[in-house]
Amino acid sequence: MKGIRQRVRLRQPQRVALHSWAFAQFGDVIVYMARRAGVPLVFVNPVCSSKECAQCGHMAPLNRVSRARFACRSCGVVAHAGRNASRGLARRGEYTWTAGRESRVPATS
Repeated sequence: MKGIRQRVRLRQPQRVALHSWAFAQFGDVIVYMARRAGVPLVFVNPVCSSKECAQCGHMAPLNRVSRARFACRSCGVVAHAGRNASRGLARRGEYTWTAGRESRVPATS
């Protein structure tokens, strides 16, 4: 992520605390807050999410037309690149959540 430090305007002590955070620590805070609120949390691999179509699942480097624009070469969907990636990640999360809920233990007779 770029530009985070430039978008935030805080006083010196607050800037030091904010900008010294590692993304792993940020992830730990999200896990803690989700558990505290009772919200289920699923981690998914974000690799190639900006090149994968959220509609049909087709993945190709040419799908990413520009930084802000996504156009699927397979089904023709045109969307904002960030919105498309977030929908694809949500779909991956739903799949992971459903797969985790399904029993893998063979039924006993």
